[in-house]
Amino acid sequence: MASSTGWHCAARLAIALTVFASVPGLASAAGLSMMVGGPTSQPVGHYDFCKIHPAECSVRSPNNTPEHMTGRLLREITAVDASVNTRVKPMSDMDNYGKEEWWAYPDNGFGDCEDYALEKQRELMRDGVAVSNLLMTVVRKPDGEGHAVLTVRTDKGDFILDNLSDKVRLWSETGYRYLKRQASDNSGHWVSILSGDETLVSSVK
Repeated sequence: MASSTGWHCAARLAIALTVFASVPGLASAAGLSMMVGGPTSQPVGHYDFCKIHPAECSVRSPNNTPEHMTGRLLREITAVDASVNTRVKPMSDMDNYGKEEWWAYPDNGFGDCEDYALEKQRELMRDGVAVSNLLMTVVRKPDGEGHAVLTVRTDKGDFILDNLSDKVRLWSETGYRYLKRQASDNSGHWVSILSGDETLVSSVK
């Protein structure tokens, strides 16, 4: 079930919560890979995206082993990250589609944060990376704004592809507060991320 609150790359979260800056100690304590909690609400933008692209949201992965990280894979995800960041030009959903929140592949050359992440996911899937290891992820930036990135799950940790940076980094090195992401065993489901403040995660839908 989609939540009633969309995620905006440049808009403040419309929720009466205290703004928490990212605490590096909490992130690093969780290790190289995120600790995920139970099922949580699907962002409304992803819910609408799934109605248009049902195949992308109906993948079941019972054997969802993290991708084996090699120098080749790191070069591949870095190249895709930089290429999409260069090719796609930033534009709000309202200016691009006339809607406040709309997740889509940036086929017209424009998009906002989740559109960049969706395109990276699509291109890496075409390159053979398992969909169970390419997870749309919702975060909160240190200034309190909502943001979307792509998580690449590997046996060396969870790496983040971000339209705000061409540097591929471990999740714990980004300075973000992680809220929720696609479930690795079901591309249409979402799970919470336990980053040291489970109350915050469970309150944001």
